[in-house]
Amino acid sequence: MRRLLPLISTHPGGRSAMTCRFRCGDACFHEVPNTSDNAYVGDVIAGVLSRRNVLRAGAVVTVATAAGAAALRGAPTASAAEAAENASGADRAAAAAARNGADRGARGLRFTPVTPNTRDAVTVPVGYAQNVVIRWGDPILRGAPAFDANKQSAKAQAGQFGYNNDFLSLLPLPGEHGRYLLVANHEYTDEMLMFAKYDANNPTREQVEIAWAAHGLSVVVVQEEWWSGRLTAVNRHPLNRRITATTPFRITGPAAGSPLLRTSADPAGTTVLGTLNNCAGGTTPWGTTLHGEENIDQYFANGNTVTDPVAAARLKRYGLNKGATERKWERFDRRFDIAREPNEPNRFGWVVELDPHDPDSTPRKRTALGRFKHEAAQPRLTADGRPVVYMGDDERFDYFYKFVSARRMKKGGGRAAREHNLTLLDEGTLYVARLTGDSPADQIDGSGKHPVDGEFDGSGEWIKLASGSTSYVPGMTAEEVYVYTRVAADKVGATKMDRPEDIEPSPRTGRVYVALTNNKDRGAAGKAGADEANPRNANKHGQVLELAEHWDDPAADRFAWRLFLVCGDPEDPATYFAGFPKEKVSPISCPDNVTFDPHGNLWISTDGNALGSHDGLFGVATTGPNRGEVKQFLTVPTGAETCGPIVQERRVLVAVQHPGEVDGASVEKPASTWPDGPGKITRPSVVSVWRRDGGAIGV
Repeated sequence: MRRLLPLISTHPGGRSAMTCRFRCGDACFHEVPNTSDNAYVGDVIAGVLSRRNVLRAGAVVTVATAAGAAALRGAPTASAAEAAENASGADRAAAAAARNGADRGARGLRFTPVTPNTRDAVTVPVGYAQNVVIRWGDPILRGAPAFDANKQSAKAQAGQFGYNNDFLSLLPLPGEHGRYLLVANHEYTDEMLMFAKYDANNPTREQVEIAWAAHGLSVVVVQEEWWSGRLTAVNRHPLNRRITATTPFRITGPAAGSPLLRTSADPAGTTVLGTLNNCAGGTTPWGTTLHGEENIDQYFANGNTVTDPVAAARLKRYGLNKGATERKWERFDRRFDIAREPNEPNRFGWVVELDPHDPDSTPRKRTALGRFKHEAAQPRLTADGRPVVYMGDDERFDYFYKFVSARRMKKGGGRAAREHNLTLLDEGTLYVARLTGDSPADQIDGSGKHPVDGEFDGSGEWIKLASGSTSYVPGMTAEEVYVYTRVAADKVGATKMDRPEDIEPSPRTGRVYVALTNNKDRGAAGKAGADEANPRNANKHGQVLELAEHWDDPAADRFAWRLFLVCGDPEDPATYFAGFPKEKVSPISCPDNVTFDPHGNLWISTDGNALGSHDGLFGVATTGPNRGEVKQFLTVPTGAETCGPIVQERRVLVAVQHPGEVDGASVEKPASTWPDGPGKITRPSVVSVWRRDGGAIGV
């Protein structure tokens, strides 16, 4: 029997207490913000037809879509084969072509999996090489000094690569051969690992201002080495840019100018300083990047002083009902004190859009996409060219959403098209998901045991919340829906999920994959119990849900779903890997960020591995005979999390976030010597991985 590595933490998943403290303000140890009594998956089952054939392993997208559409119309659906027989000749031809492509599903995953381990290094497969592309503190703007841990300043940090890189986007740079624009989120700061002799009770103004400058986004030009996948940063390029917690942003969309967004510093409610806690994001078809503001509650103090019951309830729903903050920013800027600026928190928790090709552009906060703990925002286009953005709210028992734009994207690189496309996310309809299981509730017992029909699956609907100035939520105005989206979703009965994080549509099949990281409170006293989409109580390993839109239309209001992966130790009978033999997969725990490679394989990075190994990056085929075969590609150093994966034909990029973030660690007592070795401060960094022989990744 395979022996698992010893557990390294008693916190949720495998996270250290330090990570919980600085990243999300110990969110998992506070009261769950969602106290609504919404129905759970599996509560409504009568008359629901099985949707499992929509997502059956090996079923091609065209056939699956036809089958799913028939089922959702109420027509009998016995099998994908029967659906194919009833399809038109054109449909059958398309299905055959897709099936031939699906047979090559393992392409892109032909590497020897990395063994789970606890090495203080980025470990990659045999035959692969790596380099550090850029580190926290590396200078990227003209005039910025080289990093010196003992001579940090806010001015220097504002010109240097920020801290705790998360989401990454890599965009071609026209006119400069072999160069790209690398865009990175900087989610949060860990002052214990940044400053020697840091006093958490009495931070200095300089330390606080350094932290403000270390948050936000970085845009950095990188140079490709033509014979490999190596990337190196081009320091002080004219397109390089830093966006921090004090950079001006425009508030756009239907809630811009709302009284709910006005402050003493911004009575118009249209300009806000900075962006905070940017986690995952997305890259748009029109060449901009999207960045999700996530755990913003930890930056705002004294929400517990609010006495108005409606305002207090709204603050509590967003986890803002606390006293002093960890970082004590409220001592240095009144906007972080809710007692003095009650609307300032409402100006955070949005999706931010950045045009990285224009270093003079003002980034924008898109209110039409709603306000919550945004984990990601990855668009796809409808058949008529309208963007649809899928989004997760990373909280126990919260929801996942989508936004359907009312406008079509204009093609071409001209100025008129670019200006038009920068309005696409300001007008459209915001939806939240409600899922229904197709198994009797007594067959979902919280153990993860499959129901009699053999899999966790069902149907779902997208519930309208708001469109422009129209609210579809009784008792709430449209502006209230956008600003208090969680409250709106509670009212319409959305489905409580196990921390919906990254959500990505497959560019090959159109299926949508939802990473549900974990939920230690599932089934606890007074909390929601297991349901078909979240089938395990005290869920410490998470799952990945696969969703097929009705008729493969991203703008549809109905969908079919099934669990693609139920993560954990393959020897645990509760785990499931899309039907693939469990003795042939890599163990995976706590899925977080997801992306796709050019072959249509899903790649999953983990956060808080609860199996005793360090976090890592995993590839898994979504079609063909290898569907469900999980293979581990790399692991990250001690205390680190794998973030922002990009998987291209010749390289893999990952953001190694919070290395050395282990309980009790500090600058004086480091838990990691990565990336620069003993005697050097540990620094979050971006890493590039490639095949030593110059060949394609995994081929």
